[in-house]
Amino acid sequence: MNAPLSRWMFVLFVGLLGLSEGLRAHAQPAPPPDAPEELRQFETDYSQSTIDLSTLRSGGPPKDGIPSIDDPSFVSVASARDWIDPKEPIIVIERDGAVRGYPLQILTHHEIVNDRIGDTPVAVTFCPLCYSSVAFRRTLDGEPVTFGVSGLLRHSDLVMYDRKTETLWQQLTGDAVVGDLAGQTLEVIPSQLISFQQFAENFPDADVLSRNTGYNRPYGQNPYAGYDNVDESPFLYDGPTDDRLPPKEKVITVSLDGTHKAYPHSVTTEKRVIHDTVGDRTLAVFHAPGAVSALDARRIANSKEDGSTGVFSRTVDGQTLTFIYDGDGRFKDENTGSTWTVTGRAVKGPLKGSQLKRIAHGNYFSFAWFAFRPETTIYSVDGSS
Repeated sequence: MNAPLSRWMFVLFVGLLGLSEGLRAHAQPAPPPDAPEELRQFETDYSQSTIDLSTLRSGGPPKDGIPSIDDPSFVSVASARDWIDPKEPIIVIERDGAVRGYPLQILTHHEIVNDRIGDTPVAVTFCPLCYSSVAFRRTLDGEPVTFGVSGLLRHSDLVMYDRKTETLWQQLTGDAVVGDLAGQTLEVIPSQLISFQQFAENFPDADVLSRNTGYNRPYGQNPYAGYDNVDESPFLYDGPTDDRLPPKEKVITVSLDGTHKAYPHSVTTEKRVIHDTVGDRTLAVFHAPGAVSALDARRIANSKEDGSTGVFSRTVDGQTLTFIYDGDGRFKDENTGSTWTVTGRAVKGPLKGSQLKRIAHGNYFSFAWFAFRPETTIYSVDGSS
């Protein structure tokens, strides 16, 4: 064999050997037999997991069977009034000087919106089965990624997947639970759930997610009619139980400095404002009337009252404020007599124009929160936990 031919064969052999090693290095192990068949749809490393894979189960639709909105369009508040009822709930995010609203009448049918607010790539998410709305910064290793609906549930909660590594992520916590990035956690971006009317009054120049999504869905109609019933059991839930509250009582939740606390709606709707300290943060919990549930009546606009909530730092310019409910969805601080909205904005008085610092919080069915945060303490009527 001549030298050029031998050299060519040697190069070919080394190339094939490298290709073989590369394929072995990227080969993903098969899920264990007790894992859901749907798990096999994802090209990720199943051996990297922070959970028992048998706790995953099919929610019915396959991967992307519930389509995320990846190219959202927006309309003005004035235009949105044509199709959204004043009391319908809307997720509000203020970021980088911009404000956007995401109506639950749309999120209920899509569960994830991949968007960019100002300079921040965000994933706005809603799991109807847990009534959990959470917004995340959608960057991995400094690069924006999009998230999709996996079709899997864990403890009845939406399991998302990123389209870069196909790692599976728990929506309620933002934790990567299975795949290449298992163990990482997404950054939560503060958001609020309030009525469209309150949104419009506080942010008249904001953008509203359009119903022009590219999909034909009955927006405004609730596909889970009757699900928001405190006396009924959660759907597809076989996780741990916590008898401290009815499973489907809603709670306002806060996680600060490693401490998790829940404020039951049965308490917050009575008191309207709660002063508390979590970790080393003094905070105020607001719960004003105005918004209806997205999961009660078939037509969302006809649903029962649920209320609008916000959690804020009580400190403004070095002064710790004490609030009272002032009626008509407004709050007043006893220190200066200024009037505040449920969005934490002063609209009247010496502090007019001030904005309370938002604290990331959520509104969830208690069973879902306790499933992932069992160490949570509960605020009681007398202020004890």
